[in-house]
Amino acid sequence: MYILLTILIIIAAVLLILLVLVQNSKGGGLAAGFASGNQVMGAPKTADFLEKASWTLIGIILALSILAVGVNKGQGAEVEAGSAITEQVQEAFEAEQAAQAVPEFETEEVAE
Repeated sequence: MYILLTILIIIAAVLLILLVLVQNSKGGGLAAGFASGNQVMGAPKTADFLEKASWTLIGIILALSILAVGVNKGQGAEVEAGSAITEQVQEAFEAEQAAQAVPEFETEEVAE
């Protein structure tokens, strides 16, 4: 489920990048010199559609990201409990503790 959400987020992000590149810049910039030629053959209300589509994709990415975090937390508890790395660290810690343990010798009291 987490992988599916991640793929959907990536697809939405790529679409958002393409939408942003298609839009006309609103403040001068490098495209200011070419702005007059773009309006001759442009369809009316195209900018409104592109802006609404951009905001929709931003909302989708936000919602999917929050959902992915929730799904990942649920799966993370199961994975962490049975992790091979965690088991290896625990075994190494126990072995180190056993090696550092001070042996107890039985001492006999000498009667005088």
